[in-house]
Amino acid sequence: MIGLEYILRLYDMQHIELAESLGIKKQNINLWIKGKQNIPKKYIPTLKKLFNIESNYFSKELNEIEKLEIQKEKLKNDLKPIVKGYENTLKEGAETFYKSPVYDKEEINAIDRNIEKAKIVSRFKESLELVDKHPFIDTYKIIIELLEQAGTEIILHKTLQGLAHYLNALPQSISTGDEQKEFESALFEVLDDYNY
Repeated sequence: MIGLEYILRLYDMQHIELAESLGIKKQNINLWIKGKQNIPKKYIPTLKKLFNIESNYFSKELNEIEKLEIQKEKLKNDLKPIVKGYENTLKEGAETFYKSPVYDKEEINAIDRNIEKAKIVSRFKESLELVDKHPFIDTYKIIIELLEQAGTEIILHKTLQGLAHYLNALPQSISTGDEQKEFESALFEVLDDYNY
């Protein structure tokens, strides 16, 4: 779905309403949404101001993550949340952290979590589809099984963190101190015993 069409639905705005606010005919809006005509650049600043959404969303075909990001912006406009604090979140690629805001409105925090989940699922699917006949498909099955069976177990979390450190996939600053170092040492010993 083209971004402008999604945004109009989300804001419950009719084509005629938008056309009137831009001083154009409804048919122009229909042409933009059907992709038969590009949105002229002179209308982009007005659209950005009207919906408080970045200009790159209006003309493109949206994926699920972008739809969630637009929903988040609408919620922020509607609820006017206040940032209560920040939490460290791993950037994609897991080399560094960024400060992720925590809002006073749970609706915004919930949509942030949904965006993060959608990004993780997308990355997981992309890694799974790197090759047609994936040589480690059984590993993916095991990962899913572990997450389903023991997703909240601290031992799973610490094992994955230790493995990520061993493979240099996480920043060193993620370590949680002596307890983590002791766990990693034990894990590395097992890996060394099996020549990994």
